[in-house]
Amino acid sequence: MERNIVLISPDVHWNTGNIGRTCLGTDTSLHLVKPLGFLLDDKHLKRAGLDYWKNVKLFVWDDFQDFLKNSKPEKGELVFFSKLGKKNYIEIPKLNRLFLVFGSETKGLPDSIIEKYQESTYYIPVKNSIRSLNLSTSVGVALYESLRGFEDFHQWK
Repeated sequence: MERNIVLISPDVHWNTGNIGRTCLGTDTSLHLVKPLGFLLDDKHLKRAGLDYWKNVKLFVWDDFQDFLKNSKPEKGELVFFSKLGKKNYIEIPKLNRLFLVFGSETKGLPDSIIEKYQESTYYIPVKNSIRSLNLSTSVGVALYESLRGFEDFHQWK
């Protein structure tokens, strides 16, 4: 089973650090798509990822097309998360390889991506009292849901 988290133009270093730590704890690769709202040597990024950051399987891409060209996701392996998503996150496909794609904290996914991949968009339900969950929380919810049902995942301790 292979999991990949893709962050398109993340803005907040501590969210990315937190996500890196979650990726490491689930043997998940982290893909960052530029532009980034911080430097990768940012002390806050490393603090959020603790001493784990250096062990994260990290890939940095110039843009989304660069990511697609080099990662070569197959049909159905890309799932996009947006409050405008069409399907509930519990409907994420149970494939061996998935790329879970998230937009920036301030702008979400670009409209062009939502339009192109509309049938592969998912939402995480929240009450109307907030706009959305924190990005690192959303990644954790979606990532763990994508792992549920795989036998080896249930044996982790």
